[in-house]
Amino acid sequence: MAGLPPGIRLIQSVTGKAKQSSLIYYQGFIWIITFLTYAAYHASRRPIAIVRNAQSFLNCDLIELYNNTGKDNHTHHLTEEFCISFIDEMDHVDAVTAKGYLSAMGVTAYLVSYAVFMFFSGFLCERMDQRYFLSIGCLLSGGFTFLFGLAYSTGIHSIWYFIIIQVILGAMQSTGWPGVVSVMANWFGKGKRGLIFGIWNAHTSIGNIVGTAMSAAFLTKQWDDDWGLSFIFPGLFIGCVGFLLFLFLIPSPDLIGLEPPQQHDPKTEIEDPETIKAAEIKEPTNDKAIGFIGALKIPGVVEFSLCLFFAKLVSYVFLYQLPTFIHSTSGMNAENSGVLSEYFDWGGIIGGITAGILTDWSGMSGTTCSAMLVIATPLLFCYQTLVQDWCPITSDILGVPVQNSCYGWNIAMMILVGILVNGPYALITTAVSAELGNHKSLKGSSKALATVTAIIDGTGSIGAALGPTIGTALSPAHENGSWNLFFYMLMASDILALLMLARIVKHEIEDRIKQRKER
Repeated sequence: MAGLPPGIRLIQSVTGKAKQSSLIYYQGFIWIITFLTYAAYHASRRPIAIVRNAQSFLNCDLIELYNNTGKDNHTHHLTEEFCISFIDEMDHVDAVTAKGYLSAMGVTAYLVSYAVFMFFSGFLCERMDQRYFLSIGCLLSGGFTFLFGLAYSTGIHSIWYFIIIQVILGAMQSTGWPGVVSVMANWFGKGKRGLIFGIWNAHTSIGNIVGTAMSAAFLTKQWDDDWGLSFIFPGLFIGCVGFLLFLFLIPSPDLIGLEPPQQHDPKTEIEDPETIKAAEIKEPTNDKAIGFIGALKIPGVVEFSLCLFFAKLVSYVFLYQLPTFIHSTSGMNAENSGVLSEYFDWGGIIGGITAGILTDWSGMSGTTCSAMLVIATPLLFCYQTLVQDWCPITSDILGVPVQNSCYGWNIAMMILVGILVNGPYALITTAVSAELGNHKSLKGSSKALATVTAIIDGTGSIGAALGPTIGTALSPAHENGSWNLFFYMLMASDILALLMLARIVKHEIEDRIKQRKER
Protein backbone atom coordinates (compact mmCIF):
# COMPACT_ATOMS: atom_id res chain seq x y z
CA MET A 1 0.00 0.00 0.00
CA ALA A 2 2.90 2.40 0.70
CA GLY A 3 3.87 2.64 -2.98
CA LEU A 4 0.35 3.36 -4.22
CA PRO A 5 -0.82 6.86 -5.16
CA PRO A 6 -2.93 8.64 -2.54
CA GLY A 7 -6.13 8.55 -4.60
CA ILE A 8 -5.95 4.77 -5.04
CA ARG A 9 -5.16 4.28 -1.34
CA LEU A 10 -8.26 6.27 -0.47
CA ILE A 11 -10.42 4.20 -2.84
CA GLN A 12 -9.02 0.93 -1.51
CA SER A 13 -9.60 1.97 2.08
CA VAL A 14 -13.28 2.35 1.24
CA THR A 15 -13.84 -0.59 -1.14
CA GLY A 16 -11.25 -3.11 0.08
CA LYS A 17 -8.08 -4.46 -1.54
CA ALA A 18 -7.90 -5.30 -5.24
CA LYS A 19 -8.47 -8.90 -6.28
CA GLN A 20 -6.99 -10.80 -9.20
CA SER A 21 -10.37 -10.67 -10.98
CA SER A 22 -10.19 -6.86 -11.09
CA LEU A 23 -7.29 -6.79 -13.60
CA ILE A 24 -9.58 -5.78 -16.47
CA TYR A 25 -11.01 -2.95 -14.38
CA TYR A 26 -7.56 -1.56 -13.70
CA GLN A 27 -6.48 -2.05 -17.32
CA GLY A 28 -9.43 0.03 -18.45
CA PHE A 29 -8.57 2.73 -15.94
CA ILE A 30 -4.91 2.83 -17.03
CA TRP A 31 -5.94 2.94 -20.70
CA ILE A 32 -8.14 5.98 -20.05
CA ILE A 33 -5.74 7.92 -17.84
CA THR A 34 -2.72 7.41 -20.13
CA PHE A 35 -4.90 8.30 -23.15
CA LEU A 36 -5.94 11.52 -21.42
CA THR A 37 -2.33 12.23 -20.46
CA TYR A 38 -0.87 12.13 -23.93
CA ALA A 39 -3.88 13.90 -25.42
CA ALA A 40 -3.08 16.73 -23.00
CA TYR A 41 0.58 16.71 -24.07
CA HIS A 42 -0.44 17.14 -27.71
CA ALA A 43 -3.15 19.68 -26.95
CA SER A 44 -0.54 21.92 -25.33
CA ARG A 45 1.72 21.64 -28.41
CA ARG A 46 -0.94 22.74 -30.86
CA PRO A 47 -1.39 26.49 -30.09
CA ILE A 48 1.75 27.70 -31.89
CA ALA A 49 0.61 26.13 -35.19
CA ILE A 50 -2.74 27.95 -34.94
CA VAL A 51 -1.62 31.25 -33.44
CA ARG A 52 1.10 31.78 -36.06
CA ASN A 53 -1.65 32.76 -38.55
CA ALA A 54 -3.41 35.14 -36.14
CA GLN A 55 -3.21 38.81 -37.15
CA SER A 56 -2.62 39.91 -33.54
CA PHE A 57 0.49 37.69 -33.43
CA LEU A 58 1.96 38.09 -36.93
CA ASN A 59 0.30 40.00 -39.78
CA CYS A 60 2.07 40.34 -43.12
CA ASP A 61 0.24 42.63 -45.57
CA LEU A 62 1.07 43.91 -49.04
CA ILE A 63 2.01 47.57 -49.03
CA GLU A 64 2.31 49.45 -52.30
CA LEU A 65 5.12 51.95 -52.42
CA TYR A 66 4.82 54.64 -55.08
CA ASN A 67 8.07 56.06 -56.42
CA ASN A 68 8.38 58.75 -59.11
CA THR A 69 11.55 57.84 -60.96
CA GLY A 70 13.04 58.32 -64.42
CA LYS A 71 13.03 61.19 -66.87
CA ASP A 72 9.50 60.41 -67.94
CA ASN A 73 8.37 61.17 -64.37
CA HIS A 74 6.04 58.18 -64.48
CA THR A 75 4.79 56.59 -61.30
CA HIS A 76 6.25 53.13 -60.68
CA HIS A 77 4.56 50.69 -58.32
CA LEU A 78 6.82 48.69 -56.05
CA THR A 79 5.13 46.03 -53.96
CA GLU A 80 6.83 44.76 -50.82
CA GLU A 81 5.54 42.59 -48.00
CA PHE A 82 6.10 43.83 -44.46
CA CYS A 83 4.89 42.39 -41.19
CA ILE A 84 3.38 43.75 -38.02
CA SER A 85 4.00 41.48 -35.06
CA PHE A 86 3.54 41.36 -31.30
CA ILE A 87 7.20 40.29 -31.05
CA ASP A 88 9.69 43.13 -31.48
CA GLU A 89 12.20 41.24 -33.63
CA MET A 90 9.45 40.24 -36.11
CA ASP A 91 7.81 43.69 -36.22
CA HIS A 92 8.22 45.94 -39.30
CA VAL A 93 10.52 43.55 -41.15
CA ASP A 94 9.99 41.78 -44.47
CA ALA A 95 7.89 38.62 -44.52
CA VAL A 96 10.77 36.22 -45.21
CA THR A 97 12.71 37.48 -42.18
CA ALA A 98 9.66 37.50 -39.92
CA LYS A 99 8.63 33.96 -40.87
CA GLY A 100 12.21 32.78 -40.42
CA TYR A 101 12.14 34.11 -36.85
CA LEU A 102 8.75 32.50 -36.35
CA SER A 103 10.02 29.11 -37.51
CA ALA A 104 13.11 29.32 -35.30
CA MET A 105 11.09 30.38 -32.27
CA GLY A 106 7.90 28.40 -32.69
CA VAL A 107 9.12 25.13 -34.14
CA THR A 108 12.90 24.61 -34.29
CA ALA A 109 13.69 25.66 -30.69
CA TYR A 110 10.98 23.40 -29.31
CA LEU A 111 11.56 20.35 -31.50
CA VAL A 112 15.36 20.32 -31.24
CA SER A 113 15.07 20.50 -27.47
CA TYR A 114 12.41 17.77 -27.51
CA ALA A 115 14.58 15.46 -29.64
CA VAL A 116 17.71 15.95 -27.54
CA PHE A 117 16.01 15.51 -24.17
CA MET A 118 13.98 12.51 -25.38
CA PHE A 119 17.08 10.29 -25.12
CA PHE A 120 17.69 11.44 -21.53
CA SER A 121 14.03 11.05 -20.64
CA GLY A 122 14.06 7.36 -21.56
CA PHE A 123 16.97 6.64 -19.23
CA LEU A 124 15.45 8.72 -16.44
CA CYS A 125 12.05 7.08 -16.83
CA GLU A 126 13.57 3.61 -16.34
CA ARG A 127 15.21 4.73 -13.09
CA MET A 128 12.42 6.56 -11.24
CA ASP A 129 8.78 6.15 -10.31
CA GLN A 130 6.79 6.74 -13.49
CA ARG A 131 3.96 8.38 -11.57
CA TYR A 132 6.28 11.13 -10.37
CA PHE A 133 8.01 11.27 -13.74
CA LEU A 134 4.79 11.91 -15.68
CA SER A 135 3.19 14.13 -13.03
CA ILE A 136 6.18 16.47 -12.93
CA GLY A 137 6.40 16.48 -16.73
CA CYS A 138 2.74 17.47 -17.10
CA LEU A 139 2.81 20.14 -14.40
CA LEU A 140 5.95 21.79 -15.78
CA SER A 141 4.68 21.55 -19.37
CA GLY A 142 1.47 23.25 -18.29
CA GLY A 143 3.32 25.93 -16.35
CA PHE A 144 5.57 26.98 -19.22
CA THR A 145 2.74 26.82 -21.80
CA PHE A 146 0.84 29.17 -19.46
CA LEU A 147 3.87 31.49 -19.28
CA PHE A 148 4.05 31.65 -23.09
CA GLY A 149 0.47 32.90 -23.24
CA LEU A 150 0.93 35.22 -20.28
CA ALA A 151 3.28 37.34 -22.39
CA TYR A 152 0.27 38.75 -24.24
CA SER A 153 -1.34 40.32 -21.18
CA THR A 154 1.91 41.31 -19.47
CA GLY A 155 3.41 42.88 -22.59
CA ILE A 156 6.57 40.80 -22.99
CA HIS A 157 7.71 41.38 -26.59
CA SER A 158 11.25 39.95 -26.70
CA ILE A 159 11.75 36.91 -28.93
CA TRP A 160 14.31 35.53 -26.46
CA TYR A 161 11.60 35.11 -23.84
CA PHE A 162 9.62 32.92 -26.23
CA ILE A 163 12.67 30.95 -27.40
CA ILE A 164 13.67 30.14 -23.82
CA ILE A 165 10.10 29.05 -23.03
CA GLN A 166 10.05 26.81 -26.12
CA VAL A 167 13.38 25.17 -25.26
CA ILE A 168 12.21 24.38 -21.72
CA LEU A 169 8.87 23.16 -23.06
CA GLY A 170 10.65 20.78 -25.41
CA ALA A 171 12.55 19.27 -22.49
CA MET A 172 9.43 18.94 -20.33
CA GLN A 173 7.28 17.49 -23.11
CA SER A 174 9.87 14.77 -23.81
CA THR A 175 8.79 13.11 -20.55
CA GLY A 176 5.43 12.11 -21.99
CA TRP A 177 6.04 9.40 -24.54
CA PRO A 178 8.52 7.11 -22.72
CA GLY A 179 6.34 7.35 -19.62
CA VAL A 180 2.93 6.53 -21.10
CA VAL A 181 4.21 3.75 -23.40
CA SER A 182 6.05 2.09 -20.51
CA VAL A 183 2.97 2.19 -18.29
CA MET A 184 0.75 0.81 -21.07
CA ALA A 185 3.17 -2.00 -21.86
CA ASN A 186 3.36 -2.91 -18.17
CA TRP A 187 -0.40 -3.40 -18.09
CA PHE A 188 -1.16 -4.89 -21.50
CA GLY A 189 0.41 -8.09 -22.80
CA LYS A 190 0.66 -9.69 -26.19
CA GLY A 191 -3.03 -10.24 -26.94
CA LYS A 192 -4.33 -7.86 -29.65
CA ARG A 193 -1.59 -5.40 -28.77
CA GLY A 194 -1.71 -3.80 -32.22
CA LEU A 195 -5.44 -3.09 -31.94
CA ILE A 196 -5.24 -1.92 -28.32
CA PHE A 197 -2.35 0.41 -29.04
CA GLY A 198 -3.87 1.49 -32.36
CA ILE A 199 -7.05 2.70 -30.69
CA TRP A 200 -5.11 4.12 -27.75
CA ASN A 201 -2.82 6.06 -30.11
CA ALA A 202 -5.83 8.14 -31.14
CA HIS A 203 -4.80 10.33 -28.18
CA THR A 204 -2.34 12.10 -30.51
CA SER A 205 -5.01 13.17 -32.97
CA ILE A 206 -7.64 13.82 -30.28
CA GLY A 207 -5.11 15.99 -28.45
CA ASN A 208 -4.38 17.91 -31.66
CA ILE A 209 -8.11 18.41 -32.26
CA VAL A 210 -8.77 19.56 -28.68
CA GLY A 211 -5.73 21.84 -28.79
CA THR A 212 -6.85 23.30 -32.11
CA ALA A 213 -10.36 23.94 -30.78
CA MET A 214 -9.00 25.59 -27.61
CA SER A 215 -6.55 27.74 -29.57
CA ALA A 216 -8.84 28.76 -32.42
CA ALA A 217 -11.71 29.66 -30.06
CA PHE A 218 -9.91 32.79 -28.85
CA LEU A 219 -8.79 34.00 -32.29
CA THR A 220 -12.15 35.63 -32.94
CA LYS A 221 -13.60 39.13 -32.68
CA GLN A 222 -15.55 38.01 -29.63
CA TRP A 223 -12.25 37.50 -27.76
CA ASP A 224 -10.42 40.38 -29.49
CA ASP A 225 -8.03 37.92 -31.15
CA ASP A 226 -6.49 37.18 -27.73
CA TRP A 227 -3.81 34.63 -28.67
CA GLY A 228 -2.53 34.57 -25.08
CA LEU A 229 -5.61 32.62 -23.98
CA SER A 230 -4.89 30.15 -26.80
CA PHE A 231 -1.86 29.04 -24.75
CA ILE A 232 -3.20 29.58 -21.24
CA PHE A 233 -6.12 27.16 -21.46
CA PRO A 234 -4.15 24.21 -22.97
CA GLY A 235 -1.54 24.88 -20.26
CA LEU A 236 -4.17 24.66 -17.53
CA PHE A 237 -5.53 21.48 -19.12
CA ILE A 238 -2.24 19.55 -19.02
CA GLY A 239 -1.48 20.91 -15.54
CA CYS A 240 -4.76 19.48 -14.22
CA VAL A 241 -3.97 16.14 -15.85
CA GLY A 242 -0.60 16.11 -14.08
CA PHE A 243 -2.37 16.50 -10.75
CA LEU A 244 -4.69 13.56 -11.60
CA LEU A 245 -1.67 11.41 -12.43
CA PHE A 246 -0.13 12.15 -9.05
CA LEU A 247 -3.34 11.08 -7.35
CA PHE A 248 -4.26 7.99 -9.37
CA LEU A 249 -1.60 6.60 -11.75
CA ILE A 250 -0.46 3.02 -10.99
CA PRO A 251 2.66 2.37 -13.12
CA SER A 252 2.52 -1.45 -13.04
CA PRO A 253 0.17 -4.26 -11.91
CA ASP A 254 2.54 -5.69 -9.30
CA LEU A 255 2.18 -2.50 -7.21
CA ILE A 256 -1.42 -3.46 -6.57
CA GLY A 257 -0.84 -7.18 -6.15
CA LEU A 258 -1.81 -8.24 -9.69
CA GLU A 259 0.10 -10.53 -12.03
CA PRO A 260 1.82 -8.70 -14.94
CA PRO A 261 0.54 -9.81 -18.37
CA GLN A 262 2.56 -12.02 -20.72
CA GLN A 263 4.73 -9.82 -22.92
CA HIS A 264 5.96 -12.05 -25.75
CA ASP A 265 4.09 -13.27 -28.81
CA PRO A 266 5.90 -15.51 -31.31
CA LYS A 267 3.59 -14.31 -34.08
CA THR A 268 4.58 -10.65 -33.76
CA GLU A 269 8.14 -11.09 -32.46
CA ILE A 270 10.56 -9.44 -34.88
CA GLU A 271 13.00 -12.08 -36.01
CA ASP A 272 16.29 -11.40 -37.74
CA PRO A 273 18.53 -14.47 -38.15
CA GLU A 274 21.52 -12.35 -39.17
CA THR A 275 21.48 -10.14 -36.10
CA ILE A 276 19.94 -12.30 -33.39
CA LYS A 277 23.37 -13.54 -32.36
CA ALA A 278 24.65 -10.00 -32.14
CA ALA A 279 21.71 -9.17 -29.94
CA GLU A 280 22.66 -11.66 -27.26
CA ILE A 281 22.60 -9.36 -24.31
CA LYS A 282 23.61 -10.73 -20.97
CA GLU A 283 20.61 -11.25 -18.78
CA PRO A 284 20.33 -8.37 -16.34
CA THR A 285 18.60 -8.48 -13.03
CA ASN A 286 14.98 -7.41 -12.92
CA ASP A 287 15.83 -4.05 -11.35
CA LYS A 288 18.66 -3.12 -13.71
CA ALA A 289 17.93 -0.77 -16.62
CA ILE A 290 19.37 -1.52 -20.04
CA GLY A 291 22.07 0.71 -21.54
CA PHE A 292 21.97 2.67 -24.78
CA ILE A 293 24.25 0.27 -26.69
CA GLY A 294 22.36 -2.75 -25.41
CA ALA A 295 19.09 -1.28 -26.67
CA LEU A 296 20.57 -0.61 -30.11
CA LYS A 297 21.55 -4.29 -30.39
CA ILE A 298 17.92 -5.39 -30.22
CA PRO A 299 16.96 -6.56 -33.74
CA GLY A 300 14.77 -3.99 -35.46
CA VAL A 301 15.50 -0.99 -33.23
CA VAL A 302 17.84 0.73 -35.70
CA GLU A 303 15.64 0.06 -38.74
CA PHE A 304 12.42 1.25 -37.14
CA SER A 305 14.20 4.28 -35.61
CA LEU A 306 15.42 5.41 -39.02
CA CYS A 307 12.04 4.76 -40.60
CA LEU A 308 10.39 6.86 -37.90
CA PHE A 309 12.90 9.64 -38.56
CA PHE A 310 11.37 10.19 -42.01
CA ALA A 311 7.78 9.21 -41.12
CA LYS A 312 7.64 11.62 -38.19
CA LEU A 313 9.27 14.32 -40.32
CA VAL A 314 6.30 14.15 -42.69
CA SER A 315 3.74 13.98 -39.88
CA TYR A 316 5.14 17.00 -38.04
CA VAL A 317 5.38 19.07 -41.19
CA PHE A 318 1.64 18.55 -41.50
CA LEU A 319 1.11 19.18 -37.79
CA TYR A 320 2.79 22.59 -37.90
CA GLN A 321 2.31 23.75 -41.50
CA LEU A 322 -0.96 22.29 -42.77
CA PRO A 323 -2.98 25.25 -41.36
CA THR A 324 -0.54 27.61 -43.10
CA PHE A 325 -0.82 25.69 -46.39
CA ILE A 326 -4.62 25.87 -46.22
CA HIS A 327 -4.50 29.56 -45.28
CA SER A 328 -2.10 30.33 -48.14
CA THR A 329 -3.90 28.43 -50.91
CA SER A 330 -7.50 29.21 -49.98
CA GLY A 331 -7.44 32.61 -48.30
CA MET A 332 -9.20 31.19 -45.23
CA ASN A 333 -8.65 32.95 -41.92
CA ALA A 334 -6.60 31.47 -39.05
CA GLU A 335 -9.60 30.05 -37.18
CA ASN A 336 -11.11 28.24 -40.17
CA SER A 337 -7.73 27.03 -41.47
CA GLY A 338 -7.01 25.47 -38.11
CA VAL A 339 -10.42 23.82 -37.87
CA LEU A 340 -10.18 22.39 -41.40
CA SER A 341 -6.73 20.94 -40.67
CA GLU A 342 -8.33 18.78 -37.96
CA TYR A 343 -9.53 16.35 -40.65
CA PHE A 344 -5.92 15.24 -41.08
CA ASP A 345 -5.94 14.25 -37.41
CA TRP A 346 -9.23 12.36 -37.80
CA GLY A 347 -7.54 10.42 -40.59
CA GLY A 348 -4.62 9.77 -38.24
CA ILE A 349 -6.98 8.09 -35.77
CA ILE A 350 -8.27 5.75 -38.48
CA GLY A 351 -4.72 5.11 -39.71
CA GLY A 352 -3.40 4.10 -36.28
CA ILE A 353 -6.28 1.68 -35.70
CA THR A 354 -6.00 0.23 -39.22
CA ALA A 355 -2.25 -0.33 -38.87
CA GLY A 356 -2.79 -2.04 -35.50
CA ILE A 357 -5.47 -4.39 -36.85
CA LEU A 358 -3.35 -5.32 -39.88
CA THR A 359 -0.35 -6.05 -37.67
CA ASP A 360 -2.38 -8.25 -35.29
CA TRP A 361 -3.76 -10.16 -38.27
CA SER A 362 -0.51 -10.56 -40.20
CA GLY A 363 2.17 -10.46 -37.50
CA MET A 364 4.21 -8.36 -39.98
CA SER A 365 4.60 -4.84 -38.60
CA GLY A 366 7.34 -3.81 -41.02
CA THR A 367 5.34 -4.94 -44.04
CA THR A 368 2.23 -3.15 -42.76
CA CYS A 369 4.16 0.12 -42.43
CA SER A 370 5.72 -0.32 -45.87
CA ALA A 371 2.39 -0.96 -47.58
CA MET A 372 0.94 2.24 -46.16
CA LEU A 373 4.03 4.24 -47.14
CA VAL A 374 3.85 2.93 -50.72
CA ILE A 375 0.30 4.28 -51.07
CA ALA A 376 1.02 7.52 -49.17
CA THR A 377 3.64 8.79 -51.63
CA PRO A 378 1.42 9.18 -54.75
CA LEU A 379 -1.48 10.31 -52.54
CA LEU A 380 0.56 13.29 -51.33
CA PHE A 381 1.00 14.33 -54.95
CA CYS A 382 -2.73 13.95 -55.58
CA TYR A 383 -3.61 16.04 -52.51
CA GLN A 384 -1.27 18.86 -53.51
CA THR A 385 -2.58 18.89 -57.10
CA LEU A 386 -6.19 18.80 -55.91
CA VAL A 387 -5.74 21.78 -53.59
CA GLN A 388 -3.76 23.90 -56.03
CA ASP A 389 -5.06 22.95 -59.48
CA TRP A 390 -7.89 20.45 -59.80
CA CYS A 391 -10.39 21.67 -57.23
CA PRO A 392 -9.10 24.39 -54.86
CA ILE A 393 -11.03 25.67 -51.86
CA THR A 394 -12.44 29.19 -52.20
CA SER A 395 -13.37 31.58 -49.41
CA ASP A 396 -15.25 34.84 -49.01
CA ILE A 397 -13.85 38.22 -48.01
CA LEU A 398 -14.03 37.29 -44.31
CA GLY A 399 -11.96 34.14 -44.82
CA VAL A 400 -14.92 31.76 -44.47
CA PRO A 401 -14.72 28.77 -46.87
CA VAL A 402 -17.32 28.21 -49.56
CA GLN A 403 -18.69 24.75 -48.76
CA ASN A 404 -19.07 23.35 -52.28
CA SER A 405 -17.98 20.03 -53.82
CA CYS A 406 -14.32 21.10 -53.82
CA TYR A 407 -14.50 21.69 -50.08
CA GLY A 408 -15.81 18.15 -49.63
CA TRP A 409 -13.15 16.63 -51.89
CA ASN A 410 -10.41 18.41 -49.95
CA ILE A 411 -11.74 17.05 -46.67
CA ALA A 412 -11.88 13.49 -48.06
CA MET A 413 -8.35 13.69 -49.43
CA MET A 414 -7.04 15.18 -46.17
CA ILE A 415 -8.50 12.25 -44.23
CA LEU A 416 -6.88 9.73 -46.61
CA VAL A 417 -3.51 11.47 -46.28
CA GLY A 418 -3.89 11.40 -42.49
CA ILE A 419 -4.60 7.65 -42.56
CA LEU A 420 -1.53 6.78 -44.62
CA VAL A 421 0.91 9.31 -43.15
CA ASN A 422 0.09 8.73 -39.49
CA GLY A 423 -0.60 4.97 -39.69
CA PRO A 424 3.08 3.87 -39.83
CA TYR A 425 4.09 6.60 -37.36
CA ALA A 426 1.46 5.45 -34.87
CA LEU A 427 2.34 1.76 -35.21
CA ILE A 428 6.10 2.24 -34.76
CA THR A 429 5.79 4.47 -31.72
CA THR A 430 3.33 2.17 -29.93
CA ALA A 431 3.00 -1.55 -30.67
CA VAL A 432 6.41 -1.91 -32.36
CA SER A 433 8.21 -0.03 -29.56
CA ALA A 434 6.44 -2.13 -26.93
CA GLU A 435 7.36 -5.35 -28.74
CA LEU A 436 11.01 -4.37 -29.15
CA GLY A 437 11.20 -3.19 -25.55
CA ASN A 438 10.19 -6.69 -24.44
CA HIS A 439 12.21 -8.59 -27.05
CA LYS A 440 13.20 -12.13 -26.09
CA SER A 441 16.89 -11.30 -26.56
CA LEU A 442 16.67 -9.18 -23.40
CA LYS A 443 16.27 -12.40 -21.38
CA GLY A 444 14.12 -11.06 -18.62
CA SER A 445 15.08 -7.41 -18.32
CA SER A 446 12.05 -5.52 -17.06
CA LYS A 447 13.58 -2.08 -17.59
CA ALA A 448 14.28 -1.74 -21.28
CA LEU A 449 11.03 -0.40 -22.67
CA ALA A 450 11.42 3.30 -21.86
CA THR A 451 14.99 3.29 -23.20
CA VAL A 452 13.96 1.57 -26.44
CA THR A 453 10.95 3.87 -26.78
CA ALA A 454 13.14 6.93 -26.20
CA ILE A 455 15.68 5.81 -28.82
CA ILE A 456 12.99 5.16 -31.44
CA ASP A 457 10.92 8.26 -30.72
CA GLY A 458 14.01 10.39 -30.08
CA THR A 459 15.38 9.52 -33.52
CA GLY A 460 11.95 10.25 -34.97
CA SER A 461 11.88 13.56 -33.12
CA ILE A 462 15.10 14.65 -34.82
CA GLY A 463 13.23 14.21 -38.08
CA ALA A 464 10.28 16.07 -36.58
CA ALA A 465 12.61 18.97 -35.69
CA LEU A 466 14.17 19.11 -39.15
CA GLY A 467 10.94 18.66 -41.10
CA PRO A 468 9.15 21.96 -40.35
CA THR A 469 12.43 23.87 -40.72
CA ILE A 470 13.11 22.34 -44.14
CA GLY A 471 9.44 22.72 -45.04
CA THR A 472 9.53 26.44 -44.25
CA ALA A 473 12.67 26.89 -46.36
CA LEU A 474 11.05 25.12 -49.33
CA SER A 475 7.61 26.75 -48.98
CA PRO A 476 6.57 30.17 -50.34
CA ALA A 477 7.56 31.61 -46.95
CA HIS A 478 11.07 31.64 -48.47
CA GLU A 479 11.69 33.80 -51.54
CA ASN A 480 12.96 30.84 -53.59
CA GLY A 481 10.43 28.35 -52.26
CA SER A 482 7.15 26.96 -53.57
CA TRP A 483 4.49 24.51 -52.45
CA ASN A 484 5.71 22.17 -55.20
CA LEU A 485 9.15 21.88 -53.60
CA PHE A 486 7.49 21.53 -50.22
CA PHE A 487 5.50 18.47 -51.32
CA TYR A 488 8.39 16.93 -53.27
CA MET A 489 10.32 16.91 -49.99
CA LEU A 490 7.44 15.13 -48.24
CA MET A 491 7.20 12.48 -50.97
CA ALA A 492 10.97 11.91 -50.92
CA SER A 493 10.84 11.48 -47.13
CA ASP A 494 8.11 8.83 -47.42
CA ILE A 495 10.22 6.92 -49.96
CA LEU A 496 13.25 7.04 -47.65
CA ALA A 497 11.12 5.80 -44.74
CA LEU A 498 10.06 2.89 -46.94
CA LEU A 499 13.67 2.03 -47.82
CA MET A 500 14.67 1.91 -44.15
CA LEU A 501 12.35 -1.06 -43.64
CA ALA A 502 13.53 -3.06 -46.67
CA ARG A 503 15.54 -5.57 -44.61
CA ILE A 504 12.76 -6.01 -42.03
CA VAL A 505 10.20 -6.63 -44.78
CA LYS A 506 12.51 -9.14 -46.47
CA HIS A 507 12.87 -11.19 -43.28
CA GLU A 508 9.16 -10.99 -42.50
CA ILE A 509 8.24 -12.33 -45.92
CA GLU A 510 10.89 -15.07 -45.72
CA ASP A 511 9.62 -16.12 -42.28
CA ARG A 512 6.03 -16.21 -43.50
CA ILE A 513 6.98 -18.38 -46.51
CA LYS A 514 8.94 -20.69 -44.22
CA GLN A 515 5.99 -21.02 -41.82
CA ARG A 516 3.65 -21.98 -44.67
CA LYS A 517 6.04 -24.63 -45.96
CA GLU A 518 6.29 -26.19 -42.51
CA ARG A 519 2.53 -26.58 -42.19
